[in-house]
Amino acid sequence: MQKSLKKYFPLFVLPTLAAFIIAFLLPFLMGCYLSFTRFTTVSDARWVGLLNYREIFISSQDFLNALWFTVRFTAVSVISINLFAFLLALLLTGGVPGTNLFRTVFFMPNLIGGIVLGYIWQLILNGALYPFGATLTSNARYGFWGLVILMNWQLTGYMMIIYIAGLQNIPEELREAAAIDGATGLQRLTKITLPMVMPSITICTFLTLTNSFKLFDQNLALTSGAPSRQTAMLALDIYNTFYGKPGFEGVGQAKAVLFFLMVGLIAFVQLAITRKREVEG
Repeated sequence: MQKSLKKYFPLFVLPTLAAFIIAFLLPFLMGCYLSFTRFTTVSDARWVGLLNYREIFISSQDFLNALWFTVRFTAVSVISINLFAFLLALLLTGGVPGTNLFRTVFFMPNLIGGIVLGYIWQLILNGALYPFGATLTSNARYGFWGLVILMNWQLTGYMMIIYIAGLQNIPEELREAAAIDGATGLQRLTKITLPMVMPSITICTFLTLTNSFKLFDQNLALTSGAPSRQTAMLALDIYNTFYGKPGFEGVGQAKAVLFFLMVGLIAFVQLAITRKREVEG
């Protein structure tokens, strides 16, 4: 049996490997090459070395502003989404009536597309701000918190489901033994529950971190970067550079490469830290 599996293993892997190479690896390598060129189409690319990367930091402050905005938004979103999701998971695994209904209702926002969500929340939040003579685009702070509210509403239910799965895998005997030994609710939470759900924390932190950092659809629909690109995140800034500035396609491609490297590095560091905590737990 093992010999047969080894014999036909390349045959089964080939379709997936071919799709990966054609749909991801080749475009990625071509994108890396184009980031060192000036081009309008792939056929007229002209090598310019590191000039595009220099242009990112000296032509305007848009990229650095978008980076700072994205970092702040990601930090707030990751903390708030995971905190609310974990608290809801604790509540819905504590014997609350109608648990299945609540799980379904909280999960449903994740099924709606980002563009649709952006426009829906634009109407809702602009309606809430109208009595005060303001809109989401009249001040960057409104756009920032509007994005945070939108992301919390969309992702909290999805993360909650993952936390519920982790909480339900904790043996009830551990909690009962701790209670008999006189452990308080807070002690049971910090010494038993949190260490036991670290795999769920790893997954949820990774998903919220990467989704928040590369957010595009909701940002485009909710504020489009207004006012004056102060609420533009990195993905939207790359889009505006690539499609909104003729002659800057190479700069936009260089921004995309830097963006990929940043997301990859941040995700790698986060996974390393949380997996270490899993082992310690």
